[in-house]
Amino acid sequence: MKLKIHLLILSFFILTHKVKAQATADSLQEASLSTVIDYTIKHLPAIQKSIIDEILTKIQVKSKIADWYPQLDFNYNIQHNFQLQTANFGGNIIQLGNKNTSLSQLALTQSLINPNLLLAVKTAKSTKLLSTQITNDIKIDAVVNVSKAFYDVLLTQQQIKVAAEDITRLERSLKDATARYESGIVDKIDYKRATISLNNAKALKTSGEEMLKAKYAYLKFLMGYPDKAALEIKYDSTQMENETAFNISPTINYNGRIEYQILETQKKLKAEDLNYAKYSFMPSLNGFGAYNMNFLNNDGLQLYSKNYPNSYAGIGMVIPLSRGGKRLMNIKAAKYQIKKTDLDITDLQNNIDAEYAQAIASYNSNLANYQSLKENMSMANEVYSIIDLQYRAGIKTYLEVVIAQSDLRTSQINYFNALYQVLAAKIDLQKSLGQIKY
Repeated sequence: MKLKIHLLILSFFILTHKVKAQATADSLQEASLSTVIDYTIKHLPAIQKSIIDEILTKIQVKSKIADWYPQLDFNYNIQHNFQLQTANFGGNIIQLGNKNTSLSQLALTQSLINPNLLLAVKTAKSTKLLSTQITNDIKIDAVVNVSKAFYDVLLTQQQIKVAAEDITRLERSLKDATARYESGIVDKIDYKRATISLNNAKALKTSGEEMLKAKYAYLKFLMGYPDKAALEIKYDSTQMENETAFNISPTINYNGRIEYQILETQKKLKAEDLNYAKYSFMPSLNGFGAYNMNFLNNDGLQLYSKNYPNSYAGIGMVIPLSRGGKRLMNIKAAKYQIKKTDLDITDLQNNIDAEYAQAIASYNSNLANYQSLKENMSMANEVYSIIDLQYRAGIKTYLEVVIAQSDLRTSQINYFNALYQVLAAKIDLQKSLGQIKY
């Protein structure tokens, strides 16, 4: 009895350990952009469903091609005739057959020429490729969306950090203003201004913290990440700044875009549909053969005592002569489908051109804005430091300190906003050039 209890306890701890290990394996405590993307590719339900569709497509292709192989069947029946057939031979009425019969048949068929099977073979590779391309398209969209959401979370974190630094400065200013007020050096205006600014900074920080929760929730949703699981993203700000640079390609490679690849594959499939419509004029040719074991006896107990076998082999052909013009209409429809796909490709090229022009303009604009705001932040920090020292020396008024603090906070927030915008614009530009691949 004690042994059973120990085994149950041991099993419980092993199971608990496995559950914890699984939870750890499916969660990210500290995540970089690359690990977030890897997690998304592995866990996002939309991607996983598309991968299952890939598998199902491959199975269906194999199932269709299997009809090309020899088809072997075994047929069996047993029959008891309550009344035998009768026939008149030369005026004599006689009964035909036996009361008990049984047939065992081994039948073999082989398709030699079949339009449906020709279509299955010719479209197999393109059909499987199309399912893979559709999955890649979903992956690319997921990577783009997750990357932007990742940067957006970082932006909010930086805004909270800026607010926290502002609060530290304002608390120090409030302390100085209070001391000066209590000493009678200045009136209570400086003290009140410092209090108002500090309260505003705290409210801004609280708002940012609440916004951060919502943005984390959105990022988890895009990743397919458990809402209750912990997630803390980490990133090197210096690396972020380095990633703003991008060598812009002077030409657009349409073939690099997954949407273009999908249309090209669809065009190949429609070309095979046209061939299939033409195949409908071909005859169907099948080989067949069978070996039959016939058992005949009026005595049911002796039915299988003797076999009367027969066997045969042959070739069957069906020549379609007339279908009321249906096949010609199918050929015309298939040709128009190809023309329609050509127009889809042209339309896509025009959209890619427009998307690229918009993306490159947005990137260049945001990059220039980012560089200017980076310089502004540096100067605002320098100005604040000088005015703060002058205020402490009694040269500047507190109002000038408040203005310098406000300018510094604004320049810092604007800088991080610009950094996010240029990184997001870079992602859009990379997508337009077909450089995001999975």
